[in-house]
Amino acid sequence: MLSRTQLRPAHGSAQFDLVRAEIPCPELNRFLYTAVGAEWWWYDRLPWSRARWLEYLDRPELETWVAYVSGTPAGYFELERRDEGNVELVAFGLLPRFIGKGLGGPLLTAAISRAWDMGARRVWVHTCDLDHPRALANYQARGFEVFRVQTEVEKLPDEVLEAWPGAGAR
Repeated sequence: MLSRTQLRPAHGSAQFDLVRAEIPCPELNRFLYTAVGAEWWWYDRLPWSRARWLEYLDRPELETWVAYVSGTPAGYFELERRDEGNVELVAFGLLPRFIGKGLGGPLLTAAISRAWDMGARRVWVHTCDLDHPRALANYQARGFEVFRVQTEVEKLPDEVLEAWPGAGAR
């Protein structure tokens, strides 16, 4: 997305409070990363130590925002300022309990708006076949355009990722 004017906000009745996590907290981000990403094979950060998480989070160019519904974390996003005014939507998603409740579009709208508020000249996101089946459609509905398509084969862990043992057996 090359201009704020490309943003097509989602409108709906989804109500949530959006709060920036201003104090770097590895436990919070690891919880969100695991709870949101387990079903979508987010595993890259799982081996990180607490020190590595803190190193990642304790940087001025990174922001974490958490959406709460009735005081309960429902989703989150991470934004990172990059070179030349680029802002990447590094992580975005909803906890399983909140998928299908009409929060994805409004939360993505908030994430993109915040990226532009950070002084972005371009806002971008990576997605893949392993993300939620509606992820790409949500990105495109908000105004993102496909810039490049790559085919990569990645070795996934043998075990299905779970937020906790047995969580995948719904």
